[in-house]
Amino acid sequence: MKKSLLSLAFGTFALGIVEFGMMGILSDIANDLNISIIKAGHLISAYSAGVAVGAPSLLFLRKFPLRRLMLLLAAIIAVGNALVALSPNYVCLLSARFIAGLPHGAFFGAGAIVCSKLADNGKGASAVAVLVGGMTIANLIGVPGFTFMCHILSWRLPFGMVALFGLITFIAIKYWVPILSPLPDSGMKGQFRFLSKPAPWLIYAGVFFEQASVYCWLSYISPIMTKVAGFSESSMTFIMVLVGAGMVFGNFYAGRLSDKYTPSIVTAIIATLTIVLMPMMYMFASYKIPSLLFAFIAPGLLFGLGGPLQYLIVRYAKGGEMLGGAGIQIAFNVSNAVAAILGGAVIKHGFGLASPALAGIPCAIVGAIALYTLYYHEKRM
Repeated sequence: MKKSLLSLAFGTFALGIVEFGMMGILSDIANDLNISIIKAGHLISAYSAGVAVGAPSLLFLRKFPLRRLMLLLAAIIAVGNALVALSPNYVCLLSARFIAGLPHGAFFGAGAIVCSKLADNGKGASAVAVLVGGMTIANLIGVPGFTFMCHILSWRLPFGMVALFGLITFIAIKYWVPILSPLPDSGMKGQFRFLSKPAPWLIYAGVFFEQASVYCWLSYISPIMTKVAGFSESSMTFIMVLVGAGMVFGNFYAGRLSDKYTPSIVTAIIATLTIVLMPMMYMFASYKIPSLLFAFIAPGLLFGLGGPLQYLIVRYAKGGEMLGGAGIQIAFNVSNAVAAILGGAVIKHGFGLASPALAGIPCAIVGAIALYTLYYHEKRM
């Protein structure tokens, strides 16, 4: 693996920890700051708001040389999480979480372009999979370790360690990523020109609806596993490691397959498998062994989509590559929020704790249609 690609994966590893790790430590923060769990939940929303604001900021940084831009984003990762660790009160913590979220979408968006430039011929999708792979490794080992340290020591210490990892990312990029010229400037209007074509919208639809399909279920994995499948609360650590392992596996092999075939057909087939899987997840939700298999396979399918589609958007967003890549992360984050609401709605209306899997089926179908349409669009070109 090229060290230049690895340096970018360091950054997405840090981003993955702070995005997903917060969900498991809200009670610790609420108790320490003497706030309600609902107010603590706003810390997740503050990060997502930072992602939504930070991603479009690439429009104003498009003239930056690419390595300098990645260094800036790595520095914000370090500073943002240092501020989280040192926040003396809730208001400061809320502001720090917003700052920590600013580089998230931009790092993925600009990083996908850097990966495409650094990749060997015919290995573009695999290179972007390395970028996304940092986040999958974060879910496999980083988030469980982060949660453990928060429970045993202090919730502040792990954020300080993530800040240190941001500094390591900065140093690695400085020494391992070669100097890359900025992208040709097509002007402010030119940044949006790619949106006049159907392919980017099909990619965004694939991201949004396929992410939502699995996240309808994944958002409620804890009550589904403990109250439906019958696992103990203590088993959730192992189950979440299994989820992370599925993400690593799916991201790695989808990247390889996308280089061998085409990303559009690989992601369309993955979407089809998701349609088949979702009703099975509902029907066998009360059985332990199938539930464990689903905990591995469903996240694997989900992250099998991420790398190839992040690679494709760079190809189809000529003149607005940074905005296109950052848009993927906006679609991911908005989809997560919608999926949680959708999954909660079917439970609230009495369909049972396992029903979020059913809610994900229509989303999976729409996503698959978008990706097959993208594939046939490519064949006509």
